Amino acid sequence: MISLRGLALAGVLVTAAIPALAHHGWSWTEEGMFKLTGKITKIYIGNPHATLDVDAEGQIWRVELAPPSRTIAAGFTEDVAKPGDEVIAIGNRSIDHNEKRMKAVRITVNGKNYDVYPDRVPPA
Repeated sequence: MISLRGLALAGVLVTAAIPALAHHGWSWTEEGMFKLTGKITKIYIGNPHATLDVDAEGQIWRVELAPPSRTIAAGFTEDVAKPGDEVIAIGNRSIDHNEKRMKAVRITVNGKNYDVYPDRVPPA
């Protein structure tokens, strides 16, 4: 028999998990590929995902990369780019166009490609 207290606890746990599920994966992105070009303003290599803040025509975009281990395995570290470098990010834009946010599958910095999700990079 499930008590009301147990049922309430289960409800709290499910509610707490929804934002985490929404954050991970691709459910928050559009299906088609999106390309963003701009200048890096900030680089973060850490959990849960590496990110770049990118100034694209005066608007700051958040470009999410892969988790840190996968991003570093792709060759992208804080040592290969710096604020002010131009970046081209290819990936999927947020469904919510009010937020300037995308999840990149490839970034190009200083002429070098970093495929953080190589299985999702569109064919050339």
